[in-house]
Amino acid sequence: MPSCFPAFYSSKYGYKMCLRLYLNGDGTGRGTHLSLFFVVMRGKCDALLKWPFSQKVTLMLLDQNNREHIIDAFRPDVSSTSFQRPISEMNIASGCPLFCPLAKLTGKSSYLRDDTIFIKAIVDLTGL
Repeated sequence: MPSCFPAFYSSKYGYKMCLRLYLNGDGTGRGTHLSLFFVVMRGKCDALLKWPFSQKVTLMLLDQNNREHIIDAFRPDVSSTSFQRPISEMNIASGCPLFCPLAKLTGKSSYLRDDTIFIKAIVDLTGL
């Protein structure tokens, strides 16, 4: 089961989105990796926005010692239904099934501290 983060907007009148995190992996990462996915959601201002969604997305697992964040970035495949204007509440998730090996989260990990990890998403708003 994924952990679903609360929805957020790229800006006041921007795209609505959320993240899905599979702590024990999903798909090709099941049992070996933490999997992280980005989801475009139906928002209140969709009629004002440019579709398909084409902004660069950067996903980060933050190192709580600020040394070695795990980062993956992608540009959406604008032909994918994941990035078209949503018809239902949320589009199909797109992202990284092999985002972080689970082994990196064990032992003296600085990613996991006090049963807490921090995930950051950056949406490049250039051109909007």
